[in-house]
Amino acid sequence: MVKFSALSTALLAGSAAAFSPASAPRNNLMQLNAEKSQALPFMNRPALLDGSMAGDVGFDPLGLSNIDDVGIDLYWLREAEVKHARVAMLAVLGIVQVEIFGPAPGCEAATAKCQMDAFWQIWNSHPQYIAFGLIMIMIIETISGIATTQGRESGERAPGDFGLDPLGYAKGDADKFARLQAQEIANGRLAMWAAAGLLMQGCTTHQGGIENLMQSLADNSF
Repeated sequence: MVKFSALSTALLAGSAAAFSPASAPRNNLMQLNAEKSQALPFMNRPALLDGSMAGDVGFDPLGLSNIDDVGIDLYWLREAEVKHARVAMLAVLGIVQVEIFGPAPGCEAATAKCQMDAFWQIWNSHPQYIAFGLIMIMIIETISGIATTQGRESGERAPGDFGLDPLGYAKGDADKFARLQAQEIANGRLAMWAAAGLLMQGCTTHQGGIENLMQSLADNSF
């Protein structure tokens, strides 16, 4: 009788389980979906790219975020990305501004519309300008390198943060500041592509960026 009761209980439990929702597979499916990259849904999200950094959408097909050797890690890579993004935005603005409005005072020798050619014009006429620029780059890189090393060791400094916030954006609304950070990195990434394109077309066509754009539209218009 006891065996029969135990067998009946087991059968009833099994029958009830058959009609209960299968939560485990669903939870596993949700977990798998959550681990997928936002930028590349067919790939898993990189372990260290958890969305905490501005502009992070899990795009890392080469696995660079997992590098942790010879002094290079995700902190170092992020610092480099932010730095090059800011430099590229200034570079694109400078190239276009000089092509439209002409050279800055003291640089009248740079008459070429192509800023790659204008660089060599300045080199031939005022090499001290180039030397001064290189010295300034060395000083800025030294300061940046010290800040990066100390920030990585202490964990108290976000990559690219030099405390330069004259308009006080960081002290205002946190959501607005986060949106500005995302816009900065997005525009910086676009500017890196734009700067690379300007350099490439300038070296190959010896035309300014806008001049080359107008020439391309004229050659390919109907």
